[in-house]
Amino acid sequence: MKPDDTLRSLRDALALSPQNLALRKLLVETLLAHGHAAEAEAVSIAGLESSPDDKALLLLLATSYRDQGKRSAAAVVLENLVDREPRARVELARVLLSEGDIEEAVRHYKLALKTDVTLRDAELSERLGVDLPRDDDSELVDGRLRQGVSSHDGDPHLVPVRSDIKFVHVGGLRDLKKEIHKKIVLPILQPEIYKAYGKKAGGGILMYGPPGCGKTFLARATAGEVDAHFLSIGIHEVLDMWIGKSERNLHAVFESARRYRPCVLFFDEVDALGASRGDMKHSAGRQTINQFLAELDGLASDNEGLLVLAATNAPWHMDSAFRRPGRFDRVIFVPPPDLEARAEILRLLLAGKPQDGIDVDAVAKKTERYSGADLKAVVDRAIEEKLDEAIELGRAAPLTTKDLLKAARAQKSTCLDWFQTAKNYVLYANEGGLYDDLKSYLRL
Repeated sequence: MKPDDTLRSLRDALALSPQNLALRKLLVETLLAHGHAAEAEAVSIAGLESSPDDKALLLLLATSYRDQGKRSAAAVVLENLVDREPRARVELARVLLSEGDIEEAVRHYKLALKTDVTLRDAELSERLGVDLPRDDDSELVDGRLRQGVSSHDGDPHLVPVRSDIKFVHVGGLRDLKKEIHKKIVLPILQPEIYKAYGKKAGGGILMYGPPGCGKTFLARATAGEVDAHFLSIGIHEVLDMWIGKSERNLHAVFESARRYRPCVLFFDEVDALGASRGDMKHSAGRQTINQFLAELDGLASDNEGLLVLAATNAPWHMDSAFRRPGRFDRVIFVPPPDLEARAEILRLLLAGKPQDGIDVDAVAKKTERYSGADLKAVVDRAIEEKLDEAIELGRAAPLTTKDLLKAARAQKSTCLDWFQTAKNYVLYANEGGLYDDLKSYLRL
C-alpha cells in the first residue's frame, strides 16, 4: 500500500473511532515517518484532550514539535515528562543538543541511561562525548569538550557548537530583532559592502535588561542567524583564585573563538568580569579587566569575524572603558516579552496540560512586564490551585482562563524591582544617552 493510501486509511479509521488511542498513536507515528509533523501535532493534541497523561502520546507530540523546529515547545513537554518516562530524557537531550545546551543534554542523557541502559543511542553518545575513553584526560565540562591542553600555556581548548536556533524561534520582539539584524547580522552576511567602507565584520554588543528575559536565547539565535559557531562562557570559566590564571583563561577563551570564525562569543553576567575598576580594592581584578579590554581590541590577534555578545542585568556597574568604539560600542536593551511573545510563551507552557478554551491573549494582556520565568510561575501557581480541585473530583480538572488570571494577580512581576533601580539611572545618569532605549520603553 502506498504511503498516501495508508495515511488515508488511518485517518478514516480514526474518524470512525476517535477514542481509539492505539489507532491515534499509529496515525501520528505514520505521519511523522512521512514528514507530516504539523498534522501529527494536531492529531496528538486532539488525543491529549481526553487522555492528558498518556506518556506515549506526549512523546509523539514532543517529536512533532521538534520536527517542525519548535524546540522550545518540545522541551516544555519533555521537561514535564522526564520524571515519569526515561525515554523523554533521551529526547530532551536531543532537543537541548540542537539548542547548543550540551551540558544539560549530557546530564539528562546520563540520567536516562542510569535508569534504563537499553536507551543508549550510539550516535547521541558520540555527539555528547558521554562514552569517551578516560585515559587521555579528555572530559566534558559544562557542555564543552576540553580537548587536551593548549601547546602554548596549558589552558583548555574550548570547542564552540553550531547553533540552529534562529530569530524565527524567538517569539515577538520584532523591533529588537530588526535592530540586531541591521547592526550585527548584515555586516557578517554581506562583508564585501562593509569592507568597501573600511568596516570589518565583527565587534562587540552589550545586551542589558531585567533577568529572565531571554538574553542568552537571543545570543544563540543571533549565532544561528549568521550560521556561526556559538561559545557561551560563564564567569566560573574565567575567574580563578590564582594570580594571573584568570587572564590566561580569558585569553584561551578568545583564542578558541578565533579558531572557529565566524563565531559568536557570549559572556553571561559580564558585569562580574567588567566591573568598574574604580570600585576595586585589589589589583588582580583590574588586571583581568585590562586583559578583557586588550582581547576586545585585538591587539595581539585579528578579531575579524568574531562577534562578542555580552549580557548583564546591571550595565551601570560596568567599567566605562568597555563602551569605547571597537569594544562594546553597541548597547541594546532587551525588554520583557511583548504581548505577542507572552502569548506564545503561555501556549508553550500550557501544551499537553488539561485545559478548557484558555484565552492566552487575555492572560498575556494582564501580564505586562512579566518575564518568561514569571509566566512559568503563573502557570505553575494555577496548576497548584487546580490540583486541589482535581484531587476532590478524582480526575484532572481542566485549567481555564479564570484560573490563569487569578494566578497572574497573585504572582507579581519580578522585573518591577529592576525597573525601579533602572529608572534612577535613566533619570540621573544618562548624559551620554546610554539608556535611551530604556528611557523610551519607560516613556520617560
